[in-house]
Amino acid sequence: MDFDCGFSKGNKWFRYRAAAIIIENDLVLLAKNELDDYYYSIGGGVHIGEKAEDAVVREVFEETGIHYDIDRLAFIHENFFTGNGSLEGYDCHEISLYFLMKSRGTQKLNGNSYTQGVKEHMNWLPIAELNSYKAYPTFYREKLFNLPNTVEHIITYE
Repeated sequence: MDFDCGFSKGNKWFRYRAAAIIIENDLVLLAKNELDDYYYSIGGGVHIGEKAEDAVVREVFEETGIHYDIDRLAFIHENFFTGNGSLEGYDCHEISLYFLMKSRGTQKLNGNSYTQGVKEHMNWLPIAELNSYKAYPTFYREKLFNLPNTVEHIITYE
């Protein structure tokens, strides 16, 4: 059995996460499940003993049914937020490594993803219109227009 690097204690929740930035034709791939009212990045918890690079490739395949290759690490994101939806009532702290994935030249996916028994839908959203959506991480709205050539450390309080 695999275990994510994360824990909760009382109303405190922490997770170490690997996430993918998948861009095709000026669209970014985001997930949305049937419970929560927002879109979120593709990815998930890194398992204990697993490299972040392996975790993001695994998570992308689990969610899309497609094997994507990593281009490079783009962002280290420390996110402090008050949980809502499935995390309602939690004070949350998440550290995520965001990997830019290599383009495949197609938006075709092959997956049926479920998280904790809840169906996830994959959505290609226009980068230029991200301000119109309730989508996380919010730094995508600014940073995906001009991806830095070096790894950028971002801290958000949402």
